Amino acid sequence: MVKIEGIDHVEFYVGDVFQTAFFLRTAFGFRTCGRGGPETGLAGQRSMLLGQGDIRILLTAGLSADHPAAQYVSRHGDGVAVVALETSDAALAFSEAVEAGSTAAEQPAEQFAGALVTAAVSGFGDVGYRFVTRDGSGERFLPGLTPVDATGPDPSGDTLTALDHLAVCLPSGSLTDTVDYHRDVLGFSRIFEEHIEVGGQAMNSQVVQSTSGKVTFTLIEPDTSLRPGQIDEFLQAHGGAGVQHLAFLTQDILSAVPRLRNQGVEFLETPDSYYDRLPERLGDLGLPIEALRETDVLADRDSWGHIFQIFTRSMHTRRTLFFELIDRHGAQTFGSGNIKALYEAVARK
Repeated sequence: MVKIEGIDHVEFYVGDVFQTAFFLRTAFGFRTCGRGGPETGLAGQRSMLLGQGDIRILLTAGLSADHPAAQYVSRHGDGVAVVALETSDAALAFSEAVEAGSTAAEQPAEQFAGALVTAAVSGFGDVGYRFVTRDGSGERFLPGLTPVDATGPDPSGDTLTALDHLAVCLPSGSLTDTVDYHRDVLGFSRIFEEHIEVGGQAMNSQVVQSTSGKVTFTLIEPDTSLRPGQIDEFLQAHGGAGVQHLAFLTQDILSAVPRLRNQGVEFLETPDSYYDRLPERLGDLGLPIEALRETDVLADRDSWGHIFQIFTRSMHTRRTLFFELIDRHGAQTFGSGNIKALYEAVARK
């Protein structure tokens, strides 16, 4: 099976490319790297490529109601529609995926005299997977996108370095099949699973990861035996399975949060009582608790180390998609202990 090396880019289908790009540039510090539209050969759509660190986000809006991007936005609102997976042989990855039971979405195609090969298959819900192979010899990203001199903050001051993981909400009863799909079709391994129950709500979660360790999906389904909760709300508002949040890796979360907050990013607030119990719950963290309190940053630990994270307030019209900042100090898991700790802290207010 062809090895998945990493995430080449994530494509958002949006209602307004320019408005979304403006927000991601001014609030999160992304830079414009490419533009495209009918004038560059992208019939019926407008696209813009943004970059920061190793993260590449492609924004696409349909210019007519029958364009796939416009149809996606009509069903779900702005959101992740394509996760592009870097591989050494996109054509072979495509044929192996289809043979393993995936549905073909785009046949393999060579671009730029063979410097780029792409193909696509179904994923989960209305999200597809695009296989990408690049020879590394040129600056062209995708057909119809014209490279531009990157505009925005100096790359030496990048706050965000990479995509740590994507969190996916799934309808109840579909988690096992989705995990099996990623194992059988993409060669991923299940690296973590848990059942989280708090406040009369519950969810099942399993994490799948590529053999390279550079592509990670946290897959979550609600436990419908208990009362509806956040995952149920997402599924109803989004209209089915979809990406709930993208987690951006940062190397210094205590400086990243104030910087992004000053640029307009709204983060969720954390009650003081959460921090009062941190020493008892986690011991020595290696970061000052008062600094965590001042920034609303959450902390957790696993067998390998500590994890520090914070979630943005959703700016989505449907209150579905949001982002996470994550700073790993050796930890390899995802801070699930914070779910219960936060709930208990809120209850003590």
